[in-house]
Amino acid sequence: MFEPLLLFIAAAFLLAGFVKGVIGLGLPTVSMGLLAVAMPPSHALAIVVVPAVVTNIWQTFVGPYLRGIIRRLWPLMAGTAIGIWLNAGMLTGPYARYGTIVLGALLAIYAAIGLRKFSFSVATRDEKWMGGIVGLITGAISAATGVQVIPSMPFMQAIGMEKDELVQALGVYFTVATVGLAFNLTSEGLLTAATALPGAIAMATSFAGMFIGQALRSRTQPDTFRRWFLIAMIFLGIYLAGSAIYNLMR
Repeated sequence: MFEPLLLFIAAAFLLAGFVKGVIGLGLPTVSMGLLAVAMPPSHALAIVVVPAVVTNIWQTFVGPYLRGIIRRLWPLMAGTAIGIWLNAGMLTGPYARYGTIVLGALLAIYAAIGLRKFSFSVATRDEKWMGGIVGLITGAISAATGVQVIPSMPFMQAIGMEKDELVQALGVYFTVATVGLAFNLTSEGLLTAATALPGAIAMATSFAGMFIGQALRSRTQPDTFRRWFLIAMIFLGIYLAGSAIYNLMR
């Protein structure tokens, strides 16, 4: 690894951890978006996966809602795992060159939805079957891009969870999804000794960023921070998709 790239990885995960510390989510999304500026999504995901698993496991067990979350979200989680498994190879196969375009578009869509505060509700009787479908779609997208927020995030907001329950649910869900991605990466030979040093740097800086973000959470306006964060994600998504399309057309 070239030293400037290690510094870039450290800065990306410090920022991503900070965002997660302030608003409770965003580490894989921010880090994948930033790393994709300098490397293919498959290589970025190989670095992201371990810090994402560890931080999400920590988030999974912070709260009393775990049993209820599993009971409500098991179709979503099962569908996501199946979708990731069925689409293994998307990051390295013949369509891999389109991954950055899809990633950029998803970042922009995710941020635009967040800014508009678009919301809908899902009836309790429809949670299970809709969750399975949403999971399959999210799994397919995640297998191609490493991002798991579309359409799972709007769905989890739509089923009416309490704020603290939703934060814990995100930890549970993203743990399952990221472990599924880790199996794909291992089978594709992307998780190797070469990712150990970047992964260790990513782990350390993401936790440092989370600590700083949590310390500053009470001193900042989370809604204001979240708005500017989403605006930045839109511009990052447009840049990623635009630059990837430009490179394909050259």
